[in-house]
Amino acid sequence: MGGDHGPTETVLGALLHAREHLDEEIILVGNEELIRGAITDGTPPGNVRIIDAREVIDMDEQPAAAVRRKRDASINVCMRLVRDGLADAVVTAGHTGAGVASAIVNLRRLPGVDRPALAVQMTTAKGPFVLLDIGATTDSTGLNLAQFARMGALFAERVLGVANPSVALLSIGEEAGKGEQRVQDATERLSGSDLNFIGNVEGRHLVEHVADVVVCDAAVGNVTIKFFEGLSSYILRGLLRREFERDWRGRLAYLLLRPGIARIREVFDYEKLGGSPLLGVRGTVLITHGRARRRMISYAVAVGAAAARAGIPHAIEDAFRGDRLAAPGEAAPGEAAPSEAAAGDVASGEAAAGDEAPRAAGTTT
Repeated sequence: MGGDHGPTETVLGALLHAREHLDEEIILVGNEELIRGAITDGTPPGNVRIIDAREVIDMDEQPAAAVRRKRDASINVCMRLVRDGLADAVVTAGHTGAGVASAIVNLRRLPGVDRPALAVQMTTAKGPFVLLDIGATTDSTGLNLAQFARMGALFAERVLGVANPSVALLSIGEEAGKGEQRVQDATERLSGSDLNFIGNVEGRHLVEHVADVVVCDAAVGNVTIKFFEGLSSYILRGLLRREFERDWRGRLAYLLLRPGIARIREVFDYEKLGGSPLLGVRGTVLITHGRARRRMISYAVAVGAAAARAGIPHAIEDAFRGDRLAAPGEAAPGEAAPSEAAAGDVASGEAAAGDEAPRAAGTTT
């Protein structure tokens, strides 16, 4: 029901994936009448079923309050399906804050995780690297950044297949000691950890893939990815088009360069990335772009299924047992109760981490 085009594009995108992956079960959660009305491209395959949920959290609602008030909102129903072992992953294009809040309330944080983080794969000529956090936790601390680094490294290792991934902090200078206090604090923690920490990187380094995992606060990460999206769109759909359409020389040049331009477009096709996994909660949650249409939704469902198979939450839980991310003289993360402040624009005071969600056996999204 979420996103700029839900349920029409969301439903059709999920059906695209379902028809190509008959061994996976797709559950469409929302207003059943509207969902059935959105199915305009034939009868859904047998691996698709609908669960009726009549409430929706709108984009203008305060997420934490709406999640608590609307128990039967589609996002809450989805999270409870994962919590109860009836589904293996949640994929949503809806309100990011509501998705994060619902995951914290219904799935709970993993033991030792202070705040969850949203990760995204950024495209470079050397292949994708992981950038986090891009929207879950604003006003993060040095401990939060250090934990994001641990979770991002596990994602790079398990999902991207990178052995001993290198980790860097995004800052205003390469030199140690540069940047905000939280960056300096995270530097101290990561320098004493077993992660492959290489120090600070600047924004200009991102396209050079100098690290496999780059860590930052959500506000910085969100601005970064949206700038990348806007710049690539401006160059490929605006600037180049105007130049090629200027006169006959430009149109001739386009005919000669069209194969190369198509390859460049393929590199910057962010829809193929699907969406951002929410790391640090007891279940697989993927939040995709609010303006996603059916093609991107189908990729998002594929990424959700792949993340569920990779077992990222269990890998994070195992890694955070006895983790060495504490600053000198400080208790190790997980020895004290985690902070109760929820992520991003979600209000503080969410429920603390509870019992572990059942381990998923299949790939139901």
